[in-house]
Amino acid sequence: MRQIGYEDARGALEWAGAVEALRQGHLGAPPQIDDSFLGPAEGTLLNRSCFIPGLGYGAKAVTVFEANAARGLPTVQGAMLYFAPEDGRLQAVLDSRLVTEIKTASDSVLGALCLARPQSRQLLICGAGAVAASLIEAYSALFPSLERISLWNRTPARAAALAERYAGHRVPVVTANALAEAAGQADIIATATLAREPFLRGEWVRPGTHVDLIGAFKADMREADDALLTRARLFVDSRDSTLGHIGELAIPLAAGTIAESDVLGDLRELLGGAPGRRDDSDITLYKNGGGAHLDLMIARYIVEVSG
Repeated sequence: MRQIGYEDARGALEWAGAVEALRQGHLGAPPQIDDSFLGPAEGTLLNRSCFIPGLGYGAKAVTVFEANAARGLPTVQGAMLYFAPEDGRLQAVLDSRLVTEIKTASDSVLGALCLARPQSRQLLICGAGAVAASLIEAYSALFPSLERISLWNRTPARAAALAERYAGHRVPVVTANALAEAAGQADIIATATLAREPFLRGEWVRPGTHVDLIGAFKADMREADDALLTRARLFVDSRDSTLGHIGELAIPLAAGTIAESDVLGDLRELLGGAPGRRDDSDITLYKNGGGAHLDLMIARYIVEVSG
């Protein structure tokens, strides 16, 4: 059994390889998934487990403490167990930061490769934490047409600090102070916040934009308003891990604002040939739910690459 820490493996991983691991994983057998949430909203234990024939078994346990950022501690902490498919032997214990960082951004970029306009030039990222940093790297790697990445955060100093960290990056990274203006100029908008009330408005988003919603992972969390959901063609990474318990879709579904039939496809369906974007005027919206099946696919990739 191996222990794989963040520093042990991060340098050996490539975004293109991780995205391909997810692509291949979705072309195989369907997963069995189970999630559980324990504890209060401000301090949650999230347990995610999965089995995929041929890939193996995985179980990830993480705590999510929103106040940790002010304490100088990571918001999310935990570990993942990866078990072999043939005999169930424990193959590796992986730092959850490593798995989640690679999984989350790769999930979003794979969705964008299916749905965004290939010639997209401007990316807006809402949020300035660890996920935002990985999105800068992953989108830059797989969207060579990008010319500018803008960062918006409720605390402008955090966006400025992240932009400074990426000074000299292949794609210029700048801050955006006016969210409405930045959203109206973007070809791709990626949201990676812990918001519980929608802050991204449909009226701001221009035709042709691809919206990548990442942050909401619990029943009381949302980042996009109803207007955006009703304007866009809706897609998810997995129907099983998004529709039932993530507020981004569960709340408007319960209110009757949208119906399950408005969700036009998930990754398995898109990669199997289901229609996504119809033309350059479509607004496409992709909910990144980050299910346990994606953790398992990425854990397997990390174990194989890190040797």
